[in-house]
Amino acid sequence: MNSSPPNLPTLLETIRSASVEPEGRRPTFRIHGSGSHDFYGESLEGELLETCGLQGISQYEPSELVVTVAAGTPLQELEAALADQGQCLAFEPPHFQRATQSAPSAKPATVGGMVASGLSGPARASVGSVRDFVLGLRFINGRGEHLSFGGQVMKNVAGYDVSRLLAGSWGTLGLITEVSLKVLPMAPAEAFLMCQLPQDKALNLLHQWGGQPLPLNASCWVKDTTQAGAPEFLFVRLRGAHAAVQSAKLRMSQDVAKLQSELIEQTAEAASHDWVLARDQRLPFFTEHAASEDLALWRLSVPQTAPVINLPITASGTLIEWHGAQRWVWAPLSQASNIRHAVAAVGGQATVFRRPQQASAAMRLATPVFTPLDPVQQRIQQALKHEFDPAGIFGPRRLNAHF
Repeated sequence: MNSSPPNLPTLLETIRSASVEPEGRRPTFRIHGSGSHDFYGESLEGELLETCGLQGISQYEPSELVVTVAAGTPLQELEAALADQGQCLAFEPPHFQRATQSAPSAKPATVGGMVASGLSGPARASVGSVRDFVLGLRFINGRGEHLSFGGQVMKNVAGYDVSRLLAGSWGTLGLITEVSLKVLPMAPAEAFLMCQLPQDKALNLLHQWGGQPLPLNASCWVKDTTQAGAPEFLFVRLRGAHAAVQSAKLRMSQDVAKLQSELIEQTAEAASHDWVLARDQRLPFFTEHAASEDLALWRLSVPQTAPVINLPITASGTLIEWHGAQRWVWAPLSQASNIRHAVAAVGGQATVFRRPQQASAAMRLATPVFTPLDPVQQRIQQALKHEFDPAGIFGPRRLNAHF
């Protein structure tokens, strides 16, 4: 017989009881919504603390562009409610898992996981990240206290902005129970464009467009290994007012023509689906090596204006998003030092986003998942952990191998 998921009082009591246990007997917890992000981090440790009992949209004011929703609510449920009012989460949070005919058991991503992961989709460089849209939230800290920070308006600036600190904390500081988010109207017009360009010219063109008043919403450069000759394509998505989109298409066509290429407009039906696949990492670039026993997916976070990075020859081709600021590459963990050195040379960091198939997420890798912190950063992170979770019961060693 299946037990029902814990409700808020049960979660509070569980955490309070754990926090007062002596160190040798104290349980640790891994906050769990759907498991759609379980691939990420140094290791997965602790008993599952389910949030699926916290569901529902508690308040939604379309005219105020604010929604308040429980953490265990399926993300697709929230997005459907917003779409009914012509609104959206502009930062395009990835779902990663979606129930399909080939994967009917996939569980939907949750709102709490969306905020805790802090991950954003293709439009991130143009509209901002998850953190920029969090107005307030409620969460349970490591003492079992149910705290509230922020509010439901954008001009709430009293005290520390703790609600945004929780975005991207991966459940290591507390259990998010409810969040208030800023939402935006869907753009009145959009266009999907593509052209064939090598990586260096594509990056230069994106840097050029970035300095112009263009409604450039998202971009993606990739070598298409599914086609003969593996051509290199730059895809861009425009969103904004009808006049702005039409004007931009003409100007951008002229810029591409100067590079002896042609800017082609794609049909909305086909292109929209491809951008969803890019958001959820289901493009061929992400899936063709997903079962590899040796290759890990590396996330390279660099300045938008960074040039082509000189990566080890054992690395795969690169997929570039966020107008150059986010780059993906498949490479063995043995190349960690070379990859991190090359990325640091352009002012960036390299993270093991998905480990090789043979490496269980429950085990720590010999290679650090994250770029090692300097002593000052380590001290700050440790102080935050001690303040929010002094007993260390939430997500031990998920973000930091030292605690």
